[in-house]
Amino acid sequence: MEKHDEILEALKRIEANQVKALQVQQEHVAVAKAEIERSEQRISESVALQKLSVGRQALATRVALPLIVLLLVLLGYLLIKWRVL
Repeated sequence: MEKHDEILEALKRIEANQVKALQVQQEHVAVAKAEIERSEQRISESVALQKLSVGRQALATRVALPLIVLLLVLLGYLLIKWRVL
């Protein structure tokens, strides 16, 4: 009977260790899920900022290019008027 008690005690310890290992594993999974959620939030924030930046760049291009062309035309006019060319 004593041998059976030792085996039973060993099995109980194994079961307790497995329960502890499962708890630790669940905690790790929860931490990993939280990290993934934070990462997804940062990615979506980054994408939103990039879209905003592209929009502003397009606006600046629509304003700056015509202005540059106008200034070049005026410069050409002045150069022709003063007969520099």
